[in-house]
Amino acid sequence: MTRSSLILALSQWIALAALMVTLAERTPAQSTATLIGQVSDPSDNPIPGAQITLKDEATGELRSTRTNGIGHYLFPALSVGTYRISVNAPGFRVYTLENLTLEVGRTVVQDFKLTIGDSSEQVTVKSDPQSIDRASISFGTTIEDRTVQEIPLNGRFFLDLAQLTPGTMTAAQNGVNVQPVRGAGAFAINTAGNREETVNFMINGITLNDLYFGSLTFQPALSSLQEFRLDNSTFSAEYGQSSGAILNIATRSGTSKLHGELFEFLRNDAFDARNFFDFTSRRPPPFKRNQFGGSVGGPLLKNRTFFFFSYEALRQRQGVDVNSLVLSDSQRESVTDSVIARLMTLIPRANYVDSSGTPRFIGSASAPVDLQNWAIDIYHELTVKDRLHGYYAFQKRYFIEPTRQGNTVPGFGDTVDSPRQILTLNETRAIGPNLINEARFGFNRLFSPDKPTAQLNPVAFGIADGVLQPIGLPQISIAGSSLNFGGPKALPSVRGDTTFVLADTLNWRAGLHSIKFGGEFRQFLNNISRFDPGTFDFPTVASFLADSANSFSVTLGDVSTSVAQGALGFFVQDNYMLRSYLTFELGMRYDWNMTPSERYDRFIVFDPASVSLLRASQRPQGIYHQNNKNIEPRVGFAWDPFRDGRTSVRAAYAILTDQPLTSVVTSTSANPPLAVPLTFTGPISLDNAINLARAAGLAPATVNPGFDNAYMQSWNLNVQQQIRPDLNLMVGYFGSKGTHLILRRNINQPIDGVRPYPALSASSPILPGTPLGNIAEVESDGNSSYNALWISANKRLAHGLQFNASYTFSKSIDYNSLSSQGIVLQNSYDLRGDRGLSDFDARHRFVLNTIYELPVRGSRFVEGWELAAIFMKQSGNPINIVTSNSTVNGVADTVRPDLIGPIKIIGNVDQWFDTSVFTVPPQFGNLGRNVVIGPGFNNTDFSVIKTTKLGERERLQFRAEFFDVFNHANLGQPGNVVGTPDFGRITRTRFPTGESGSSRQIQFAVKLMF
Repeated sequence: MTRSSLILALSQWIALAALMVTLAERTPAQSTATLIGQVSDPSDNPIPGAQITLKDEATGELRSTRTNGIGHYLFPALSVGTYRISVNAPGFRVYTLENLTLEVGRTVVQDFKLTIGDSSEQVTVKSDPQSIDRASISFGTTIEDRTVQEIPLNGRFFLDLAQLTPGTMTAAQNGVNVQPVRGAGAFAINTAGNREETVNFMINGITLNDLYFGSLTFQPALSSLQEFRLDNSTFSAEYGQSSGAILNIATRSGTSKLHGELFEFLRNDAFDARNFFDFTSRRPPPFKRNQFGGSVGGPLLKNRTFFFFSYEALRQRQGVDVNSLVLSDSQRESVTDSVIARLMTLIPRANYVDSSGTPRFIGSASAPVDLQNWAIDIYHELTVKDRLHGYYAFQKRYFIEPTRQGNTVPGFGDTVDSPRQILTLNETRAIGPNLINEARFGFNRLFSPDKPTAQLNPVAFGIADGVLQPIGLPQISIAGSSLNFGGPKALPSVRGDTTFVLADTLNWRAGLHSIKFGGEFRQFLNNISRFDPGTFDFPTVASFLADSANSFSVTLGDVSTSVAQGALGFFVQDNYMLRSYLTFELGMRYDWNMTPSERYDRFIVFDPASVSLLRASQRPQGIYHQNNKNIEPRVGFAWDPFRDGRTSVRAAYAILTDQPLTSVVTSTSANPPLAVPLTFTGPISLDNAINLARAAGLAPATVNPGFDNAYMQSWNLNVQQQIRPDLNLMVGYFGSKGTHLILRRNINQPIDGVRPYPALSASSPILPGTPLGNIAEVESDGNSSYNALWISANKRLAHGLQFNASYTFSKSIDYNSLSSQGIVLQNSYDLRGDRGLSDFDARHRFVLNTIYELPVRGSRFVEGWELAAIFMKQSGNPINIVTSNSTVNGVADTVRPDLIGPIKIIGNVDQWFDTSVFTVPPQFGNLGRNVVIGPGFNNTDFSVIKTTKLGERERLQFRAEFFDVFNHANLGQPGNVVGTPDFGRITRTRFPTGESGSSRQIQFAVKLMF
């Protein structure tokens, strides 16, 4: 049987299984809660056959079961919410527990001790919050509904709430998807020492990941979400796909009563402070932001069918801060080169001279955003044993990003008009009192046409880079990106991605064992078409004026791929409650992350053995060998040493595997004969670049045939202690080790000035004898380590106050910190030479979020005041100091300098560190990677909320929200290229204006709730 026929057979089998069980439940396994426990008599003897009835207070839905022969019961796949539980057994009083709150992704232990008496008698008690985890090894943090809806969020993006959890870091400035996209938020997080692409974002049990970048496909509207949980250490065997973390989202559903809201959030630059680096004006650039929408939910059929609909739109008009090196009038007048003279018209004139005498342009560039989100949630109870749930969300986003990929002057960047969507269908069926099945089906999809804003023709400027049509100028970087215009590179492009998911989980209670087993099949379809305008790097302003770049790269032709990648996983997990105070969790997962295929056989690879270019289908392994031996144990325990439910000691170990990104293989479709990738290092001019590059040779991309799946070993030991019923403390050690992490290496790096593969062999089936330049090979030789102390305190709402605080003391080390970046190694033959602090490493981090109801009593116009705040403080991230030398290893801005004295941090924007101790050697420098630390991060957001009752259920809420309330300038990283005008100098805040900690902004809001 061929692999394609096997995949087809498997998908048909799983589809048939899913249809036999039907469609969907209110929330699927991973985005629900589980309730377990024991029923006993006053002498602690188990009571078998006791009837337990569970009522969802929001919908009135009833579920019931009976205890087994040893008095244990199980309710899996429960919707997030508040419940009322009744326990009934002959000869005992009825025991009723009210206000039991179940959170997403949690397993809650609730034991019952019945008292002897007549069944007509009843004992009713209120539940205390279940803040201590006594039943699972997964470590995570739940962000509940009130925090989701009321905490001050800059942009109202749910993923920003992940910043409130222990182990999660504010994004480093050189991150990719962790950097916020204007009007759309970030698409990834760094948590627990993991790379940004190793988080699985799940809505109702269906992945919302785009497996090309490993990022979130889009952020659904906040108004459609109820709560979420981030598990970022040793999570359960039921989770696959990603090794770093699982972020589970539960959507908002309708209830037995009609409810909804209308809202608008408003910002205007009239209320804002200017950015720290806006030196030319006392007022901030134009900024108008309107975010508006509403939601409504309720019953369709009484006690059986419920709906929830939400709509949210954003209209934002913003002038983005620009602070760029430009040319002085005398430098402009000195230009004699005709190509440079034409390019001068694209570079604005200086309007500011900094303290070093460098001419700069400081101003703004237009960045409009139009966005709309809508979502519909339908829940239906087919029978008392069978429940369906469906959710669909759609987003349409149009924006112009003027500073895309490092552009520093107005007029460039890119324009995107992109629809994105997700569908989840889930079903839960009670087969018997101790056997429940859950089936899931869903997909997420994006379509993203991305084009340069300035679609110029390089021919009109006299640039000979091989591009003959108006797709954009090559992206030109001068003096270490101090001035960057043109491009952006690798655009225009069109990308359409779809991920399909079929899964099934069976929950079985057998004696002391709560067992889950099941499987999941995912199919990712990735279609791309793109062109490349090329890139030029100029080491100095003088070299630019003389039209003498030191590196050039371009890929000629239309690069298209149609990739399919499947993944199949199975798991079994046993929560074994050996004693009421001691639970073991034993799990095993198997994942087959299938080797990707290209529909038209367009994977072209370099074969070192024959020094040839050939189609991947001609290799026995294909593009790379099958990764079908991923065995992932998950083991641990939860122990209540004092047997009072107030203390939990937990320890766990897990192996977690990553599904590779398709970006690992898509670059091979840019090789001949489909396209022509070229690079040149050394003196090269704009008007003859293509001739020199062709003579220097091809720069193919390839994949090591032995490429392995990355995997993470994760472990922790933590203690949770309930201080008071509403307050608990956690202290824990958390560690991990990453193996087979993705990196790219130049396997044709010169040795003593000579390349190992100077040209393709005469026997190469493609372009025999053609000279070769750099060869970028994707390998799995990276590794990482992470060790941390996490401390957290969580106070649930009581006496008007709730808060969550955490402190993280950590150290993360790796060879490289992104799977999607190009060659960043200084020496491709010495990987360990790049072992150093991770780009996202931050030694200390403290986070506090709180909501406080002011104790004001009186009329409805006097009471109803709330204060809410988020405070973050974090150490700085590392800076990798490099030189512009591109001849040593063939790659610009990767060779590090020599260090000739002690590193001294000065700490001001004009000179963050002493630059005099770094010199440029003619070979690899002795400075380590990431040894200098940049500025830290310190931000406080604050809000004042007034809620007024208008009627029995109607409320009107006003908000005033202050982001970066103290107007603290969170500085960005200093320039890192030795000898450039911005070396050691900071020219911008960590995030652009409008994002976290950039400058103070005020937002007003009004909500009508009913």
